[in-house]
Amino acid sequence: MDKLYPLRFTPVYKDYLWGGDRIPKIFKRDMPEGVYAESWEISTHPDGATVIANGPLAGKTLGDLLPERKDEILGSHVKGDDFPLLIKLIDARDKLSVQVHPNDGNAAEVDGQPKTEMWYFLEGDADANIYCGLKPGIGKEEFLKAMEDKTFADILQIIPAEPGEAVFVPGGRVHAIGTGCLILEIQQNSNTTYRLYDWDRTDANGNSRELHIDKALQVIDWENNGDPHCDVHGTTIQSCEYFQLDRHELSEETAFPNLGKSFQALFIAGGEGIIRWSDGEEKLFLGQSWLVPAALGDFEIIPEDAMTVLCTTIP
Repeated sequence: MDKLYPLRFTPVYKDYLWGGDRIPKIFKRDMPEGVYAESWEISTHPDGATVIANGPLAGKTLGDLLPERKDEILGSHVKGDDFPLLIKLIDARDKLSVQVHPNDGNAAEVDGQPKTEMWYFLEGDADANIYCGLKPGIGKEEFLKAMEDKTFADILQIIPAEPGEAVFVPGGRVHAIGTGCLILEIQQNSNTTYRLYDWDRTDANGNSRELHIDKALQVIDWENNGDPHCDVHGTTIQSCEYFQLDRHELSEETAFPNLGKSFQALFIAGGEGIIRWSDGEEKLFLGQSWLVPAALGDFEIIPEDAMTVLCTTIP
């Protein structure tokens, strides 16, 4: 059986009509011109399972390895048999639909998968913002009136998309990503989205995208009107029952303990360097995602200059 090592994946790209082209340009990915709305970086979801791109396991998916090596790769904190998250990049040339996802408590009622997520803002246009959560005092009656009048911007909290900041989007919170945002999204392993409003736009053939009003209204959390900004503590940007995101600003060789409890999913948000473990090392470049298996043992990251590393784990 092959020894485990830090895994890099070939992303799965999505060309949704609101997408831009910054992902390959900013992160220097050799891709043809086109629309790259999303880049699924680490995924076992059937709508876009990523394939390992480095080392002896290249060509296999993470799902291929998990039946025999789940504990080694995912760690003791992961209770299910599958990779519990979907990690992606989002480039919004235009704003996304007003939408909502179900949570653990109501997903089964609407034949969906629960999806709590967070967004870390990597870059944004000067006026980039997101809509996240109902404004205080907005209930179902006011919401239905806004749907009728198409005035969602009046009832949703508007948050500037400042690079380096982040928001938390639990299932049930109505939201929309605004124009000009480039985001790292950490989410439960789900692709269930219920659209409420798509800004009256059509695709190249003049067709509107499907809305899911009935299911959306069933899963909205009408009390979910708090501040969506993540509750930052030290290096920890957000911690919830589904995931934890930590930001590490590195200027010198830094040790990362790896105790077998959780994988560590790394995204290189700034700079470049080297990851070194007991059996080898790999070069880390801007915009890459890596999955460090839980059983790999301690490792070090050596920055070439300054680096920003975003690390996702299961708490």
